[in-house]
Parts: sequence; structure tokens; C-alpha cells
Amino acid sequence: MLVVQVATQIVVVAVCAAVFSWLGVQQLRAEADSSALNIARSVADSPQVRALVADYSADPGTPDPADLRDGVLQEYAADVTDRTAGLFVVITDDHGIRLAHPDPTRLGQVVSTSFADALAGREVVTWETGTLGESARAKVPVYPPDGDVPVGEVSVGFERASVFDDLPALLGGIAVAVLAAVGIGAVVALLMRRRLERLTLGVQPEELVALVQTQTAVLESADEGVVAIDDAGVVRVWTAPAERLLGRADAVGRAVAELGLPDAVAAALREDGAESGLPVGERVVFIDVRPVRRGGRRLGRVAVVRDRTDVAALSGRLDSVRALGDALRVQRHENANRVHAAVGLLDAGRTDEARAFLAELVDRGSVDWAVPGIDLVGDAMLQSFLGAKALSARERGVALRVADDTWLRGTVDDVEDVVAVLGNLIDNAVTAAASGPSPRQVEVAVLGDADAVVLTVADTGGGIADVDAAFARRADRDDDGDAVHGRGIGLPLSREFARRRGGDVWIADPGGDGHGAVVAARLPGVLTRPSEEDA
Repeated sequence: MLVVQVATQIVVVAVCAAVFSWLGVQQLRAEADSSALNIARSVADSPQVRALVADYSADPGTPDPADLRDGVLQEYAADVTDRTAGLFVVITDDHGIRLAHPDPTRLGQVVSTSFADALAGREVVTWETGTLGESARAKVPVYPPDGDVPVGEVSVGFERASVFDDLPALLGGIAVAVLAAVGIGAVVALLMRRRLERLTLGVQPEELVALVQTQTAVLESADEGVVAIDDAGVVRVWTAPAERLLGRADAVGRAVAELGLPDAVAAALREDGAESGLPVGERVVFIDVRPVRRGGRRLGRVAVVRDRTDVAALSGRLDSVRALGDALRVQRHENANRVHAAVGLLDAGRTDEARAFLAELVDRGSVDWAVPGIDLVGDAMLQSFLGAKALSARERGVALRVADDTWLRGTVDDVEDVVAVLGNLIDNAVTAAASGPSPRQVEVAVLGDADAVVLTVADTGGGIADVDAAFARRADRDDDGDAVHGRGIGLPLSREFARRRGGDVWIADPGGDGHGAVVAARLPGVLTRPSEEDA
């Protein structure tokens, strides 16, 4: 790059020098032409010259060269030539006869160049070659003292060599300017090279091309969104997956605070990312932020945005399946105990009692949710889920019941959000009740409100001392104090799930003073109400 810059400067300066040299030559020629014309006009306007030329033109004969050699015009022309350092001053009559000439032997002869223009009353400035060689000459008509018809001409010329006497000095000045310009350009090129190396961290152009190609290949092939932010907080890279996941386009060149992102997402990009999922629109994203350094210099940070919507949905389903699996495990154990009891009765010969026990088992079924009030929940999926949670809670010594004011008629369509939020609230409440005084209980109320489901979960634990802290994100999970109300997928994420649907999760009663907390949630758009006939 340095060689290209210097070569370019030399070419540009050389072209400029050539142009200025040509302009200088033209200026010198113009000055010579102007000087010749002014001198010729001055000689032609001399009264003495006008009168003598008119007299010679009026004489029909040819003037005697001997008389002209010592004549007034010859002396006058020689004096002007000496004073102006010209090549010649020639005066002719109307027939082109030389009346004054630097070479006395040519007096009385016709000039070698045309004098028609001067006799026609026109002034002529030109470069011509005559008996004295090439010169810049001016031809001016000579008028009689009392007339307006030319009676001769005055021709003044400057030798070519004398015209360009100043050309070497001019070219020398141009050469000095050229060398100075090239020198300054080389110094500037060196400074620019050092500046570019600092800006590019020493990476050369070929390496920059390879970096761009590699970056494009990596970024375009990745499903995760990549966001690069410089040390000033301005976005420098914002890939297409990042646009899709975060819902913002044209982010490059703008500060993170100007993008209008949700507060949690903007804070994650500005800080160290988010270890838990962040709802953005209909998606749940994880943001991993890493600082970028080179040579001990902090350049900014890079954030990788991963779509975990499907993972979150699968996690909710997995929680449901796990809860049901735990319930089935407990029921299998309970059913095996019942079968052993029936076999024991038969072995003891107590046939009637065994038959009654088995009949009761057939009527009740192999799975007994044993959740008071569960029939008030009209959705079969929620019944199974609450039953499974009740069995899991029973293993921890906590009784789960459905509140008497529960009333739900309809089918839950969006199972994932409801199970995720309700399961998290129940798990938190069971944990709180398990560490509280007896009786250890959790009460769940499920209400239908148009297409929304309203949930309340109350426990007999120690309550929530800090309501704001319960919804704050934690980098580390602990088991002390109020941390039990941030387990599972966490109250903050539960609230964001609900708010994404236009609902909310809030603490209706923080508890304390001998009674536990009550946490409520509202999830709109998840319930299909039954028809009037079914109702």
C-alpha cells in the first residue's frame, strides 16, 4: 500500500508539473508577444516615424540604401532595439521596402515575410522565421500624420532564446515543488500506514480479506444470532438470526440503548448476558456475552443469542411428564401394596374381605389422586397434573388440595405456559410448606375468566420477607430464606411468560406472622370455554 501511495503521488505530481511547465511556456510566449506588440505600437505612433515613412511611401522610386544606412529611421530603430534587448526593429514603406533593419546590407530590399495585414490596417502577433531566424514578432501599420490609410509597417521581434531565458528558473522552481510534494506525500503515506496498522491492530489487507471471508462464512452458517458491540456501546455486527430473534433490524451503527429492546435484553447485552431465558415476543432466548481483547486492549464484547423457545416448551412438557411419572411410580407402589394386601387376605382364608377389597379397588381404579376438590377443575390435563403434583408433595410430607372456590369449565389449549407457571408456583409453595410448621399444606385455586385462567397458590410456610427480591434474577441459586420462591424456572421467568400473553404473576399476600404466602397468576388466551349445551 505504501508503494502504491507513493507511486500514485509521483504520477500525480509529474502530471501537474508537466501542466505547469506547459502553462509557463505559454505565459512566456504571451509575454514576448505582448512586449513586441507594445514596442511596435510605440514605434509606429512616433510622429517622426510616421512623417518619414509617409515621405518615403510618397516617393515612387526606391530609396538609396546608403542614405537609409545613415538615416534617422535606422538610428531610431537601432536605439529602440538596444534599449528593449530585442532581436530587431524593422520599418518598411507601403511596398515592403526596408527603411530600417539591424543588418544594413538588407536596407532597400523587400522584407521576407508578408506585410499585407499591416497595410490592411490589422495588427499581427505571430511566431515566424525570417532572415534573422525564428522569433516572436508583432507587425503594426504605420499611418501618415494626416491620414488613416497605412503607408508602411513596423515589425518588432524577440529571439526565441531570449524569450525563454526565464524558463530554467521556472522549471527549477517546479522541480523543487515536485520534490517537496513527493517528500511530503511519502511522509504522510508513512504516517497513514502507521495509523492504519494501529486501527487494524496490525492486520494486513490480505489478512483482513481472509478475516471477512471467515467471519461471513461463520456468521451465515450459524443458527445463533451474533451481536458485536464496541467499547462505546455501539453495535458493529448484527446478524440476520439476531434480527429474527430480537426483532430489531438496522441496528448496526446504533447504541444498544437506542434499539428499543426490552429492559432485560438490553441489560444482558450491556453486561454479562443472561443465564436464564428471556422472553422476547413469542420466543425465549438465552444471551451469552464474552469480552473481546487483543494485545491487552479491550475492544468490546460479543453476544451470542440462542433460541431456546422449543427447549423451554420441551422443558415444560418434561416437567409434566416427570410429575406424571412420579405419580405413576407412587401409584404403582401403592397398587402393588394393595395387591399384596389382597393376596394376604386370600392366603389367610378371609375370602369375603378380599372380595370386598378388590371390588372397592375396581370401583375406585388403580390411580387415586386423593386431592380434595379436584373435581372442580374441569380440564382433564390439569386434573392429572394437580394429582401428580399432589403425590410428589405427599412424599415430602405436604398435602395439596384444591380450594373450595375453584371453578373451571373449559379446555386449556396452551398447555405449556399454564403447566410451566402453575408447576413453578406449586413447587415453590411445596418447598416453603415443607420447611414450615405443621400442618404442611398447599392450596391451589383455579378460576376461569372468559379465555383466561386465574391461579392462586397458598402455602403454610414462613412467607416472603422481600417481595421485590422474589422476582429479581439471581446468578446463583441458594436454598436460604426467600430463595424457595425463586426455584424451578423462577418467578421472574414465570412473570415474563404471563406478561408475554398480556397477563401477570404477582404476590397477593407475602405472608408472615404465622401464615404463608399467596402467589397469583393470570394467563389470558389459554382457555376454550364450553358451549352452552355442554355447560
